[in-house]
Amino acid sequence: MVEGRASLHVVQNPIHRWHETNVDFEGVPPQTELSVYDDHTRSILSKNDSPDIPFTYSVNPYRGCYHGCAYCYARPTHEYLDFGAGSDFERKLVKKPEAARLLRAAFEKRSWCGELVVFSGNTDCYQPLEASYGLTRACLEVCLEYQNPVGIITKSTLIERDLELLQRLHLRGLVTVTISIPFWNTDNARAMEPYVPKPARRIETIRMLAEAGIPVGVNVAPIIPGLNDEDAPAVLEAAYQAGARQYGTIMLRLPGPVREVFETRLRALLPLRADKIMHQIEACRGDRKSDARFGSRMRGQGERWEIIASMIRTSAQKIGYLPAPERSEKSPFRRPPKLSPQLSLF
Repeated sequence: MVEGRASLHVVQNPIHRWHETNVDFEGVPPQTELSVYDDHTRSILSKNDSPDIPFTYSVNPYRGCYHGCAYCYARPTHEYLDFGAGSDFERKLVKKPEAARLLRAAFEKRSWCGELVVFSGNTDCYQPLEASYGLTRACLEVCLEYQNPVGIITKSTLIERDLELLQRLHLRGLVTVTISIPFWNTDNARAMEPYVPKPARRIETIRMLAEAGIPVGVNVAPIIPGLNDEDAPAVLEAAYQAGARQYGTIMLRLPGPVREVFETRLRALLPLRADKIMHQIEACRGDRKSDARFGSRMRGQGERWEIIASMIRTSAQKIGYLPAPERSEKSPFRRPPKLSPQLSLF
């Protein structure tokens, strides 16, 4: 049960690290309404060279995320837009209306060789905005047109809308889907990821994808020691029974203002457990709240973390999860033939 009586939307914006002034409200701050802005960026592919991330290219049709997960590592990126990493990240959202056109232009460049593209590297590509704007679907249609491999990571059941499109991608060996389910305890999930479908509902999404023949896995992440590590075996079991065959997990990351957002939510909604959870996080981070070093930031350290990691690994092995298959070095990517101006008239 959620211990606190506070509203689920408890996080206001932490002090902006690039602003010289900060405004505090006396009493209850005003409700934050949803605002949607256009981003007229000139490119859509994001490239990373982190040794911790198993893909190089990603597409983010949206910035910010309505799901409002307290632990989201992408929150600091909103400060580059001159927004806050707290409530602004959840309610001042940005869409990229030219995403599909920009992706097609990227695929037309001679330098593009058909590398895997992941949706999304930062915020959920199937967050509620997608129901209205369809930018993720439009980009996936471009990937199908060019036969470019894609990976999708989402918490949203909205992906079910695109089942037929995903089947067409799968028939060409182009798609894998990962559904993120960090919690099995519904109340804890509600506290930490308030606007995400319930864990059991996401299991049904896995089942629907698997029954349609689409390769699907589960991401039990982030692991928050003392809060959801004990949920991992139940999530793994339910996901496997629904059809997931690969799994992933990472340790909670609290970069920059994410720590304040996370801890504020934790203390407001789970006050009786907050101190213990924060202490366990530190125990798995070498007595620190976070670790930004490559090779360390995605996993914990120390005896407590090894117990958690071993428990998850052993559970997955007993249940029957398989190692992730190696991707073929040869991409099926191909540029569609262009019609001559005369033929395009017919």
